[in-house]
Amino acid sequence: MKSHLKNAFIGSLVADAVAMPVHWYYDTSALDRDYPKLDGYLAPRNPHTDSILWRSQYTPRNARGDILHDQAKFWGQRGIHYHQFLKAGENTVNYQLAAELYRLIIRESAYSPDRWLDRYIECLLTPGWHRDTYLEEYHRAFFDRHARGKKPRDCGIEDIHIGGLATVPALVAAISEIETEPAELESVVRQHIALTHRAKVVDAAGLALVRMLRDIADGATLEDAVTEHATGWLGRKELNQLAELPDRAIIGRHFSPACYLPGSFAASLALAWKYQNDFAGGIIANALCGGDS
Repeated sequence: MKSHLKNAFIGSLVADAVAMPVHWYYDTSALDRDYPKLDGYLAPRNPHTDSILWRSQYTPRNARGDILHDQAKFWGQRGIHYHQFLKAGENTVNYQLAAELYRLIIRESAYSPDRWLDRYIECLLTPGWHRDTYLEEYHRAFFDRHARGKKPRDCGIEDIHIGGLATVPALVAAISEIETEPAELESVVRQHIALTHRAKVVDAAGLALVRMLRDIADGATLEDAVTEHATGWLGRKELNQLAELPDRAIIGRHFSPACYLPGSFAASLALAWKYQNDFAGGIIANALCGGDS
């Protein structure tokens, strides 16, 4: 079980690194033009022809909210790639944080929400800890509240982006190393997600995800695990129908390529179902669908 769950965590790092250069390409023709041979790890390129970073703004209230550091000067500019300084195979900041969470739990042989929040704050306030140009909404909102003097446990927001699930595979893998029981694991995952994402739909997706991961690690097939725990998201019949469609019809026509839950979680389940026997193919398909991949 431990090795399966650790592989799920590593798989999430792989998927993020492959998708990194094509994040937020909603124009798939532009994606194909800029990355005609996306079959593995690639470095991002400027200009990002589909970038809307020029619309984004974040001004820290004080040093307790300064998480952009030397990347701040790129905000508001056109054509800037969200991950412009990352190299081929590197992870975005969300998955750098996931790896940091895994290391913290293993190092301390325990999960502590407060210790994690301390480390999260320390990482993002340290200049040079990450080289990512873009930090998504929940980071900015958290640190804006932190800059206003709120306690870390009170800095999470009602965010419904799929980024709220980014650290779940890391958390599940690390906790499996310290042998927490399944019922307790679910409680810990939900508590962890709520530190930054308080929306009910993120809680529901996180709970479904952890149950699927545990079942698969226990020997269940992906089909059985998804069927058992995707109630309210997708059923077996719909998943089989979706699997017959081209990838960009699944994500692009049937589901939006945007990051908002519940659609983004259902879209992810559909691709996982279609590519359950082809890990690499599923990772590439996910990246080539564009959007918030």
